Amino acid sequence: MFASVLIANRGEIAVRVIRTLRRLGVRSVAVYSDADAGARHVREADVAVRIGPAAARESYLAIDKVVAAAVSTGAEAVHPGYGFLAENVGFARACAEAGLVFIGPPVSAIDAMGDKIRAKLTVSAAGVPVVPGRTAPGMTDDDLVVAAGEIGYPVLLKPSAGGGGKGMRLVEEPDGLRSAIESARREARGSFGDETLLIERFVLRPRHIEIQVLADSFGTTLHLGERECSLQRRHQKIIEEAPSPLLDAATRARMGAAAVDAAKAVDYTGAGTVEFIVSADRPDEFFFMEMNTRLQVEHPVTEEVTGLDLVEQQLLVAAGERLALAQSDVELRGHAVEARVYAEDPTTGFLPTGGTVLAVRTSTADWARIDSGLLPGSVVGSDYDPMLAKVIARGADRAEALGRLSSALSATAVLGVGTNIAFLRALLADEDVRAGRMDTQLVERRLDELTRAEPVPDDVFAAAALDELLSLQPSGAVVDPWDVPNGWRIGAVAPIPFRLTCGDRDVTVLVRGTPAAASVQVDDGPWAPASVVRGESLSVTFDGRNTHYARALDGETLWLAAGGHTWAVTEWSTLEGSAAAVDGGGPITSPMPGTVLVVKVSVGDEVAAGAPLLVVEAMKMEHTITAKVDGVVSELTVQAGQQVALNQTLAVVTPPEDRP
Repeated sequence: MFASVLIANRGEIAVRVIRTLRRLGVRSVAVYSDADAGARHVREADVAVRIGPAAARESYLAIDKVVAAAVSTGAEAVHPGYGFLAENVGFARACAEAGLVFIGPPVSAIDAMGDKIRAKLTVSAAGVPVVPGRTAPGMTDDDLVVAAGEIGYPVLLKPSAGGGGKGMRLVEEPDGLRSAIESARREARGSFGDETLLIERFVLRPRHIEIQVLADSFGTTLHLGERECSLQRRHQKIIEEAPSPLLDAATRARMGAAAVDAAKAVDYTGAGTVEFIVSADRPDEFFFMEMNTRLQVEHPVTEEVTGLDLVEQQLLVAAGERLALAQSDVELRGHAVEARVYAEDPTTGFLPTGGTVLAVRTSTADWARIDSGLLPGSVVGSDYDPMLAKVIARGADRAEALGRLSSALSATAVLGVGTNIAFLRALLADEDVRAGRMDTQLVERRLDELTRAEPVPDDVFAAAALDELLSLQPSGAVVDPWDVPNGWRIGAVAPIPFRLTCGDRDVTVLVRGTPAAASVQVDDGPWAPASVVRGESLSVTFDGRNTHYARALDGETLWLAAGGHTWAVTEWSTLEGSAAAVDGGGPITSPMPGTVLVVKVSVGDEVAAGAPLLVVEAMKMEHTITAKVDGVVSELTVQAGQQVALNQTLAVVTPPEDRP
């Protein structure tokens, strides 16, 4: 085994790899950008090396800097994690040239499978079924248009050089094809430095099922069963599970054998994943999509049902060891499900959020696993992928695993940053998800109901007011009665008013009494008995209901979380300015911190309400900014490539009635 390994990554995967290295007694070396100077993976590693500023291209994607860090710290091997340089041929070559072992497959395998066109040709020659389509290298826009007509709609555009859903576009009608090609090329160019596209038939009611493979350098290649990854949005996986509720034992064996054949076709070694598309209507028919020549984000569910540590297996194979198990030794026990927690707001079209993590709460159950890179004080910005953590639950069967995952998510809170946890719980509660009737379009079909914003409950406002009342209580051995906030007035006991805002609600909460024995009214609602105790959590009883909230205070904003929901409650006065700005109409502001990719208009252009004005990118997601009203672009304050902050003015559209 290696004595020292550098992890060329960040966040939860870096923490995950460090955990195995520590168990095996291997020295861990972390790398970090300026944005990650205080990150968890930096703190937990044995050694940490700064490699550049926040921008990934100048730090985590800078091959020379990462290799230099490995050499200078005496690392013998490099684990790439996933994303960044994990499937970069140039990085694997640079490691070899520097005398470092790349913990991954041979360069030839990365090269063959990294290009989707070559990959399909390679596995097809090995007898693995592939999706019908056109995979000729260097196809022009016109070539793709002709190919789409021959294949028949709907079609799927895919970048040849990368995965993860980046640059993929589903096109259902000819009218939208050319604009989809333009958008797919731009995103592929930005994500992978290569705008080459392929086009293939879109399988109706598709299910995304992948097979985990392991191979050593002595000729042994085996599979570890499948993972179901059909719950997706915009080709990004949301919830994954093992095994799939769709497959029977015979189909599992056939798909596993096909995955092994695909791996052998490129002399693969290490851990990898072969991804297949399967029609929900014909589960016995499957097609190769791509092979990921690295560890997958969703690898924990395979670990939970097989009992294997895939990072350990990667290390052993890279160190020249034989696999210590045969195919007959692989047994799937129970069921495991994983949910990805993102810094995003599903109620606003999944716009990225951000901020400073004030507190983190997670499940402590022995059947729950949390893979996270978060610590209190972590800053979630727009430089990297918005995934914050993964919550994994295992059970004796699928129903138990799903129920436990929902429970674990209910106990999870990231205070200070908006997340998608409530959305994940809503998805897990979906009737078809529970029954295993899934396909990759299910989330899109149910998006309105899954992302519907729920009104902030009165209980939250009552909790915030009681928490403030608790903070106002005097302390010390001697308490002056005049310091007690009891609302006393001559002739009567007056309530204490709290003017609070959260979400789309502005309310006045009236409180009488003490924190231990209060009476509370929210707006014009009935008076109700209430009490509060602040310990590890904020325990609030209101109108007979008791709720335990995770709590954190950030200046004037009180963050509360319970049942997978998170609320930021603020005094009215601090939001009056922003509310007025929203009512004004004309200024177009950025809904998230990020980078301006494209400016589609110029000053003086006439635009209609809904017309695209700019494209802003944050956390690897593009968002098109549109005009709110008909009018003329009277101001344009940004240009392509410029960094923008949340709510920064980008442009001003002047309606006809406001023009001189």
